[in-house]
Amino acid sequence: MSKVAVVSDSNSGITQAEAEALGVTILPMPFFAGDKTYYEDIDLTQDEFYQMLTQNTDISTSMPLVGNVTDTWDRLLEEYDEIVHIPMSSGLSGSCETAIMLSQEYEGKVQVVNNQRISVTQRQSVLDAMALAAQGRRAEEIRGILEREKLNSSIYIMVDTLFYLKKGGRITPTAAAIGTLLKLKPVLQIQGDKLDAFAKARTVKQAKSMMIDAMKNDFENRFQDAAGEHLYLELAYTHDREAAEAFYAEVQQAFPGMEIVMHPLSLSVSCHIGPGALAIACSKKIPELEV
Repeated sequence: MSKVAVVSDSNSGITQAEAEALGVTILPMPFFAGDKTYYEDIDLTQDEFYQMLTQNTDISTSMPLVGNVTDTWDRLLEEYDEIVHIPMSSGLSGSCETAIMLSQEYEGKVQVVNNQRISVTQRQSVLDAMALAAQGRRAEEIRGILEREKLNSSIYIMVDTLFYLKKGGRITPTAAAIGTLLKLKPVLQIQGDKLDAFAKARTVKQAKSMMIDAMKNDFENRFQDAAGEHLYLELAYTHDREAAEAFYAEVQQAFPGMEIVMHPLSLSVSCHIGPGALAIACSKKIPELEV
């Protein structure tokens, strides 16, 4: 039986401590702040990151360095026969395409998964890959299964402030000014490879209600599974744990009996949407793991 290693990046929200406990490898995403380079969960914690944001430090993200990726693969292949590498969505970063290009030098031993996931849905893909590997499946087969399921996830994100969307060029300064004046709370969605606008709420309460209703609609119509028997339900947030726990209680009431997993959004996502964001997500369970 082939011994398969699972690799992802910190966009998944999996910390280095969690990775060690799970038996996976997580590449830390690099950040540029001023004239320094930091790596998520290595020398940049969640608290330090948000402190920089409040101080208006100019922070930008980057994909993992080529050398860090190949060095990690080379090290793992001394112990494992194959690698399944799960980067963030190719629609949100160039890291997936770069990894695919690099993998061509590894004669099939490294299989890069392009399944359009980010944050908690990417995290679930890592867990699925581990479970599939435990069944004795080869890396290429695992990649095929994960890519087959790539559109079977959904994310809705409420943004608390328009400042970071404006800063990143995702909305115009005029739109940001009008939205701030009207105290709008945009709701964004990720279904597939793009981050798109979904709705505009006037209050946090309205935004949360919109997201819950949208997820219920996805359960019933998109996934044909109103009870969520074959779905994972996930929550994510940026910085404000208390607000996240309040949202958790509301979602639990809306989806009684479902197990809900909640984790902080990765810093590479937080960098573009800022603190105070709330997200609800779902991923369809993989049939091969339900037998």
